[in-house]
Amino acid sequence: MSPLLVFNLILLAILVYLLGREGYLRIMARRSAKWIDEAEFKEKMRFSQVIDVREKDVYDSGHILGARNVPYTTLKQSYMGLRKDQDLLIYDQKKTLSIRTANFLRKKGYTNLYILKGGYQNWTGKIKSKNK
Repeated sequence: MSPLLVFNLILLAILVYLLGREGYLRIMARRSAKWIDEAEFKEKMRFSQVIDVREKDVYDSGHILGARNVPYTTLKQSYMGLRKDQDLLIYDQKKTLSIRTANFLRKKGYTNLYILKGGYQNWTGKIKSKNK
């Protein structure tokens, strides 16, 4: 077998793995959480827990008013502070961390999970920033 063929096969295997993993995460997110648009997110905010799963420095630069920062990187240590009896609205910059958060929380017994479609980058509602 030529080295070029081996390289191409390895590259193809990596690509298939990455695409399959992303697809799996998306499918699991559909089972774990409901995707809601900004209007529905705003309606639910008043009686729900809103968590921003981005890192603290990004959260401090601007976040949805009323959101609590629970970075995905610390979720395993801090998820027990979240109530299971209330809706949990999750967002990040786009959606990747929200999907992972929803999958993790579902495995821990949380059922009322919602993800903001489009994430913070498409949010047009009220925001708060520590840097302004």
